[in-house]
Amino acid sequence: MTALWTASEIADATGGEAHGDFAVDGVAFDSREVSTGDLFVALSGEMTDGHKFLDGAFANGAAGAVTERAVGHPHVRVADTAEALRALGRASLARANAKIIGVTGSAGKTGTKEMLFAALDRSSRGQSHRSLKSYNNHVGVPLSLARMPRGTAFGIFEMGMNHPGELSDLTQLVRPDVAIVTTIAPAHVEFFPDETAIARAKSEIFEGLSDGGTAIIPRDSPHFQLLRDAAMQHGATIVSFGFHEEADVRAAETLDRPGGSLVTARVGGAMLCYRISQPGRHIVANSLAVLAAVEAVGGDLASAGLALAELPGLAGRGARHQIAHPGGAILLIDESYNANPASMRAAIEGLANTPHERRVAVLGAMKELGEKSAGYHADIAPLLAAAQVDEAIFVGPEFENLVEKLGTGLEGPARFAHCETAAEATELLRAHIKGGEAVLVKGSNSVGLSRLVSSFVDGEN
Repeated sequence: MTALWTASEIADATGGEAHGDFAVDGVAFDSREVSTGDLFVALSGEMTDGHKFLDGAFANGAAGAVTERAVGHPHVRVADTAEALRALGRASLARANAKIIGVTGSAGKTGTKEMLFAALDRSSRGQSHRSLKSYNNHVGVPLSLARMPRGTAFGIFEMGMNHPGELSDLTQLVRPDVAIVTTIAPAHVEFFPDETAIARAKSEIFEGLSDGGTAIIPRDSPHFQLLRDAAMQHGATIVSFGFHEEADVRAAETLDRPGGSLVTARVGGAMLCYRISQPGRHIVANSLAVLAAVEAVGGDLASAGLALAELPGLAGRGARHQIAHPGGAILLIDESYNANPASMRAAIEGLANTPHERRVAVLGAMKELGEKSAGYHADIAPLLAAAQVDEAIFVGPEFENLVEKLGTGLEGPARFAHCETAAEATELLRAHIKGGEAVLVKGSNSVGLSRLVSSFVDGEN
């Protein structure tokens, strides 16, 4: 097998000086994630210095490093390791003869990226590459680029932002042939005056489109016109997706099935019937964006349909666990990785469509909502009522306003509790669970509800 990078290639790409002859098969900037044969990039930041972890990285099997000073290990010395990582990402992109797809949006980025990877990897026979985890920021994106194998046919990169201008920088690095915006919603609204400003910031992804590139945008969004105009300014071919009758890739029919949906979609002049292994209208919408992208890069739609049927839910983003209990199996729906008003609504609606005797929602606070936070959290009550949720556990001070209103008769779950931490929520859930429930766990990652999920999935209930 050909190495991902040799020492001389790294030096050429970064303008650095090689000390030692080595070859690497992977790239990492966290010494704890280094595997045998990896390149360790010693990033220097405000809080820590990667050079302190060089010995640990090599103990874990690193074959070489990128550093800013001389060290006692094989390395390439550069002036700035962060810029060197970006340079390595650019060099990776330049040498690959790959179709590149960029994905952004207020919700659904990672799920859409994973669906796209599964769809394209199946038809390309393992020649597809995507961002690892949710590495979608100023260091995660160049890292994902630098990891791209030479023979990649399709590269899929997730790009995130919480301030204006961030996507502009990332998309100029990725230079996608296809740019997808999944949805626009009040995420990170603490840093934006309104949702229109969020849409403008998301539209920055079109600035990096390659000549003749394609913009894939949600036809059902109230910001469709803004997104379309922004994409057209950069010469993009516009492809819309969604349930709207004028969408270019449209869901003609959807049928709920146990654990998923059966979708008949119109893609251009063709009709495609496929199954999605995950339930929810938002998942159907994301799958339409996937089909649009597969078509745009010349992929195989039939293979994409088969891949969507086989793709399981992601940890923290819809994974479903059957947990044994004396009173009957519990279905635990893990949405613990992130939350904003749009994804919270989608998750609760998904719970509503889950046939179980009792429905329980463990909801963590939605972060970065600024002065509108109390209102957004209060808006959850009617969603829970419509979903016929029997019991809710609210985690975090952001829910104080909602809990107070529920206490004075606001329509919502018949039983509810409020606590400050994920540990408290875990104990409350253990005390109240009877067996046979569908339990939704949803909240921003910083709330720590993933620990609640782990405690139940690992058999400690």
